[in-house]
Amino acid sequence: MRNFVYTSHPSRIVFGTGTVGQVREEVERLGCFRVLLLSTPSVAKAAARVRDVLGDVIVAEFDGATMHTPVDVTERALDVLREHSADCLVAVGGGSTTGLAKALALRTDLPQLILPTTYAGSEVTPVLGETQDGRKNTVASPAILPETVVYDVEFTLGLPVGLSVTSAVNAMAHAVEALYAPQANPVIDAMALDAIALSARALPALVAEPSDTEARADLLRAAWLAGTCLGSVGMGLHHKLCHTLGGAFDLAHAATHTVILPHAMAYNAPAARYAMTRIAGALGVPDAPSGMFDLITSLGGPTSLRELGMAEADLPQAARLAVATPYPNPRELTAGGIESLLGDAWQGRRPTVPAAPAPAPRTPGLSAPAAHGVASDVERLTAQVVESFADAPDPRGRQLLSDLVRHLHHFVTSNDVTESEWEQAIDFLTRTGQISTSTRQEFVLLSDTLGVSSIVDLLTHSRTPQTTPSAVLGPFYTDGPPETAQGGDISQGVAGIPLWADILITDTDGRPVPDAVTDVWQANKDGFYDVQLPEFDGPVLRGRLRTDEQGRLRFWTTLPAEYPIPDDGPVGQLLQAVERHPYRAPHLHFMISAAGHQRLVTQLFVKGGHYIDSDTVFGVKEGLIVDFAPQVGPTPDGRAVDGEWRSLQFTFRIARLADGPAH
Repeated sequence: MRNFVYTSHPSRIVFGTGTVGQVREEVERLGCFRVLLLSTPSVAKAAARVRDVLGDVIVAEFDGATMHTPVDVTERALDVLREHSADCLVAVGGGSTTGLAKALALRTDLPQLILPTTYAGSEVTPVLGETQDGRKNTVASPAILPETVVYDVEFTLGLPVGLSVTSAVNAMAHAVEALYAPQANPVIDAMALDAIALSARALPALVAEPSDTEARADLLRAAWLAGTCLGSVGMGLHHKLCHTLGGAFDLAHAATHTVILPHAMAYNAPAARYAMTRIAGALGVPDAPSGMFDLITSLGGPTSLRELGMAEADLPQAARLAVATPYPNPRELTAGGIESLLGDAWQGRRPTVPAAPAPAPRTPGLSAPAAHGVASDVERLTAQVVESFADAPDPRGRQLLSDLVRHLHHFVTSNDVTESEWEQAIDFLTRTGQISTSTRQEFVLLSDTLGVSSIVDLLTHSRTPQTTPSAVLGPFYTDGPPETAQGGDISQGVAGIPLWADILITDTDGRPVPDAVTDVWQANKDGFYDVQLPEFDGPVLRGRLRTDEQGRLRFWTTLPAEYPIPDDGPVGQLLQAVERHPYRAPHLHFMISAAGHQRLVTQLFVKGGHYIDSDTVFGVKEGLIVDFAPQVGPTPDGRAVDGEWRSLQFTFRIARLADGPAH
């Protein structure tokens, strides 16, 4: 059984042929009467049809949408919008026009109606990529998601074959990465596989006959499905590379996706074999990465970064940019590995995937302990191993290793562990190590879910019982969070219910502790940390604050949500095997350090939150369950908040170093 969370992003979808005739009705359905029409010169004919249908509800037009959504273009369009008091955005075109509509909606919260003329799929995602100063930044917010999408197959009939191919492969990339995303679930899996199969079947037909309406309809439906995948689960290496190449080197968006996709698939294939098997089945080929490359080649699509105009000398810089910020991906990312991938993509080499390693040969082991003489042999072997540590210079290390060996040997003999079970355990630990990275601490996750971290924490806290209870660090802490001023907002605009935190830090005698450095971090409203989301190029929902002279610190953030620990690795498989859920109760993390005091690592849990009584890492303590009180109206610092906000007030007590255990 696989545990999962599925969050749908509702948009109204109008799909068919001739549906452009319903656009005015759909605008009025949104309660709007003053439309800003967005387009580009390349879709002037389609824009004219929309103009005819909308008639006098159009108050202004802007046809300067540009690839990668430059901020300066958005600002020019925003001036037009404000000058004419538009109350609705209607966008006709591909990803550039859709991106401009999203950028305007993010700034104004106006409703959007999108008429796609390509197969990008971005029209059904709450994600926006904007470019400024040569850097492309990605933002995700419900305000970005268009309210209505009108798919008219007739609008794609004039799309050139070459652009049709790259646009459709761009959509396929959304579906491919959705299948191995950490948030993958059965609904998205089905959509992704359907999108891949539809595209693989329709593209050759379209190339053979560009006016094939059925093929165009299949590709448009595949784009809708693939875009829905992109909007529902996080993306990985492929999308990060394409955003890096597009934003930093100004490469054509869809063409870059087309070149990179087979190589990103080949890079991830060793760590996502099941997903690649399913993709290969949808494509009707034996191997997914090379099959995707062959499909693109047969369609006449671009296969090298060189032909897109990228300089070979820029590959090292591109690799460094791509790995500079951690993000979820099945296989660990290294600058060398990514540079090699980009080198293959620059040359246009057909990708190859190493065969799965053959199972290691088995060595006969001991027979069951019940056999004659085995029990004494085991005792003798245990004694020999313990004796081998006798000369260890560190007494504590000698004690820990010796006791560990005794417990391990006792566990093996008392449970009559078989060689097959031992091999499974070794394989489990090997995979746990292989998936671990600087941002994916699978061994910490294993320790957490087995309760070991909480036991160590309990033992540590028992030495300073007068302090606020401690809690596990967790796998998502990153050193050096951004410095945040008193009253600042660590969410940096990430969507969620606003939360005002008013924190006091004292010693165990109640004296305020000034200049205490406090790191705070949390998940977003959907239960993801920034390191799990490739759309964030920097830290969000993290901050480092310092208490004032009264030991106080105050800041804004958002209400944390419950979330599943990463369950796409060995630890997740273990939980699934024993039918345990992977969820953590909603909480804020705190790490408090002050000169002359012991560091406190802890968490505050939302009273009444989900999984308070069944936190998967056993981290909830009664003294850390706090009321995040609902509020409306004026805020403590005068910030304007529409609707509900939450208030958190808490006092942390930390121990002076003299209060701690003797060392």
